[in-house]
Amino acid sequence: MIAEKMDVTSVEAYIAGFPEEIQAILQRVRATIKEAAPDAQEAIKYGLPTMVLHGNLVHFGAFRDHIGFYPTPSGIEAFRDELRPYRLRKGTVQFPLDEPIPYDLIRRITRYRVQENLEKARRK
Repeated sequence: MIAEKMDVTSVEAYIAGFPEEIQAILQRVRATIKEAAPDAQEAIKYGLPTMVLHGNLVHFGAFRDHIGFYPTPSGIEAFRDELRPYRLRKGTVQFPLDEPIPYDLIRRITRYRVQENLEKARRK
């Protein structure tokens, strides 16, 4: 199954819709994000698992040949040099499934986004 064709209401259901090897990657991405953002809440937004902390923090999902990670354009810009090996779109990073997933980089980008959202919330 690929993310574009899924209609789910929970992160568990989303992950369960994939083959076991993809589920394992998604579970590890999820755990990595939760470790970096322990106060964030899980949701499904735009059909993807989303972590929310004073607004959307990051989204992630599985696709035919990659894991999509959506840390917003600011998250990508802050780590642009480290993200050069990956396909980038506005607000999106594609981690190929046939290469190791950079969990530490996901953790650091998520921490950056936490600080960014907390700062934004303080200014309001």
